[in-house]
Amino acid sequence: MIKEIGINAKKAEQTIAFLSNEQKNDALKLIAKNLNSKRTDILEENKKDVENGVVIGLTDSLLDRLTLDDARIDLMIQGLEEIASMADPLNRTLSESTTKEGLSIRKTTVPLGVIGIIYESRPNVTLDSFALCFKAGNAVVLKGGKEAIYSNTILESIIRDSLSSLSLDPNIIQVIKRTDREATNEMMRLNKYIDVLIPRGSAGLIKAVVENSTIPVIQTGDGNCHIYIDNEADIDMSIEIIKNAKMQRMGVCNALESLVIHIDIAEEILPLIESTLVGVHIHADAEAMKTLPNVTLATEEDFYTEYLGPEVSIKTVSSLDEAITHINEHNTKHSEAIITRNREKADEFTKKVDASTVYVNASTRFTDGSVFGLGAEIGISTQKLHARGPMGVDALCSYKYIVEGTGQIR
Repeated sequence: MIKEIGINAKKAEQTIAFLSNEQKNDALKLIAKNLNSKRTDILEENKKDVENGVVIGLTDSLLDRLTLDDARIDLMIQGLEEIASMADPLNRTLSESTTKEGLSIRKTTVPLGVIGIIYESRPNVTLDSFALCFKAGNAVVLKGGKEAIYSNTILESIIRDSLSSLSLDPNIIQVIKRTDREATNEMMRLNKYIDVLIPRGSAGLIKAVVENSTIPVIQTGDGNCHIYIDNEADIDMSIEIIKNAKMQRMGVCNALESLVIHIDIAEEILPLIESTLVGVHIHADAEAMKTLPNVTLATEEDFYTEYLGPEVSIKTVSSLDEAITHINEHNTKHSEAIITRNREKADEFTKKVDASTVYVNASTRFTDGSVFGLGAEIGISTQKLHARGPMGVDALCSYKYIVEGTGQIR
């Protein structure tokens, strides 16, 4: 069955790549309309997943990612409409040149082909992944987790029915409905049919895909995100940013997980942080515990941990260089921030910190495809090849060279 899905996707690739931008946009708008009319059915199927999630003991953060409501369906619809309104990413000329032999060379954007996505918990990934891949002319094979099987199945059904009603190949999207691990392993061996694989989920899932896939992988990473509070930081601003970055939504990859604080400002700001992060368990180093004696002493493992919940680590440092070194050692190259009034320190931080997104005086929670004007996102790439940071439609394209001559030979 898995191989057949790969074969069907490769066939569908040959049709979607040549659709006009208008055809793609019409399909996206129809899917948005049908999502709205089917929202009661979607919520009923999602309720089954959530109830099963409670039974099998999913964490609060995973249950939050799993749960759909009217507001989240509205965001999914909005995402489709935004992607439909974007310019076609295909057939764009990236560069042009003429060789000394008179050959005209154009570098133009083309689809990647068939994109496979393995993900956990979040049913909105089903819709976002399809929409972005579709806009960029790609077929998509999706393997969600068993915890979201009912939600993923109904979303796929709505998309496929919409495509069929427009006489488009419904196999442009296929959800693998087997929930066993071997199905995932089989998918990772479909290098004959799937051109690139994108894992979205826990560090364990991503590690397993990177280590076992025979298909090229775009690595979207977990988010051990840091905020460095410099000794020249605005205290009030710092507290507001920390509150937003940690408390607004804890179970997402761009939430604050670790604070790095200059020792000169620690005694003043640490009590304010403690009173702000109500209900958050603090793991602090020995120096910070001189001011916060009732928190837990941090281990080295804490500084590497993406908690995705009500926990945070605190590290004190004596210089900007020490902060940068600590962050680069312990981060996952996702999103990092500095809060400072000093422009030179801010510039040094942004140059030296190795991450897909680096902030100055702002919350890490902004690392998001829609916020960056990309519509929805396929994930946050933490690697350096091909794509980095929030991945929109442009990141789902490749390119080819078109060379025109007048009979030249070499």
